[in-house]
Amino acid sequence: AEAKDPVLHVPVTLGAVAVVTHLPGVTQPLRLSGELLAAIFLGRVTRWDDPAFAEANPGVALPSTPITVVRRSDGSGTTYIFVDYLAKVSPEWRAQVGVATSVDWPVGLGAKGNEGVAGQVKQTPGSIGYVELTYALQNGLPTAEVRNADGAFVAPSVASVTAAAAGAAASMPDDLRVSITNAAGPGAYPISGFSWVVLRQVQAACGVATPMVRFLSWAVHDGQAFAPALHYAPLPEAVVARCDAKLASVTCEGRPAL
Repeated sequence: AEAKDPVLHVPVTLGAVAVVTHLPGVTQPLRLSGELLAAIFLGRVTRWDDPAFAEANPGVALPSTPITVVRRSDGSGTTYIFVDYLAKVSPEWRAQVGVATSVDWPVGLGAKGNEGVAGQVKQTPGSIGYVELTYALQNGLPTAEVRNADGAFVAPSVASVTAAAAGAAASMPDDLRVSITNAAGPGAYPISGFSWVVLRQVQAACGVATPMVRFLSWAVHDGQAFAPALHYAPLPEAVVARCDAKLASVTCEGRPAL
């Protein structure tokens, strides 16, 4: 809104926000509903032996210790995706906290960046936090299975993020900004989202604009082959076509940048 010229949002990849825990002695993946996640991050469920965990985790012996919530201290897209999901499944969360890149957290220890949250969870027994999936895997942190809109508990993975994005192309608005949290589909991981590159549509110098747009064109085409190894999901072909149209609209010195 503050830019003088139109700003484009070009999706470049898809990722999962993983819920990570540090529970010594618990070996199987924890199963969490969105409502329970919201209650934890609202500070209403404060102990791991709370009966709220039992229904989805029968036979799992959780410790009788306090829950330490770890969340971001800085604004981030990771936070936006996480709280956007909570707001969709918890009216209480939507009313009390809302959705933004930075929110007024009711409880928890703040840490900067995905690396900060991952590091804090890793060194704090009894903790729970949220990070991009790649940070969870790099730090060897257990990831929870989260209940999706179809009622299935799904682990974060490239395949489950791809499933969440399956219907995104048809419903994407013209500006390509869309939320895919709590997406329908039995295999869809519910805390998934796009990452965008943001750029001005009207560029000043072609010497800068043309190489930049050429790079972005490579990124949304050939560059997608690098996504799975980094634990991100490639863009659906229909979304790539929408990206091409956006990049073709970039101008510099009064002519198309490409």
